[in-house]
Amino acid sequence: MKEREIQIRFNELKHEELNADDKHLMELAINAAKNAYAPYSNFRVGAAVLLDDGTIVSGNNQENAAYPSGLCAERVALFYANSNYPDNSVECITIVVIDSDDKIIPHLVSPCGSCRQVISETEMRYEKRIRILLVSEDIIMEFNSIQDLLPLSFNQKDLLAR
Repeated sequence: MKEREIQIRFNELKHEELNADDKHLMELAINAAKNAYAPYSNFRVGAAVLLDDGTIVSGNNQENAAYPSGLCAERVALFYANSNYPDNSVECITIVVIDSDDKIIPHLVSPCGSCRQVISETEMRYEKRIRILLVSEDIIMEFNSIQDLLPLSFNQKDLLAR
């Protein structure tokens, strides 16, 4: 047996280090989270997606009593962007979780596996990396690609390997 290691890279930023465009995306993600439909978990997530033409779309999590029929904020935003703007690639996705007082929570929350797969598929679809900003109360983690969060992703090449 040979042990190997996978490393990831990310930037850790403070809120004041964000540029105006990233602050705007963060605010839109917060506003989206305020409208999340999360009556079961009260876990309110918002996502803001920047497209290559400057269009910004947002989404929030939508729960359903018939688990797992709901959708995460990231997939709501990306599916909306991909269906309504099919010719525009995604530049960045910003993800925020807020508490019951509409404040950003103190710890970082990373996309679930399904959302990571959808972000990966979107990168492959447009052959372009998507910058990911995960926002907490004090810091932001910035990733240059979903490959940093999902280094061994399942993709189209795996389907062809049968």
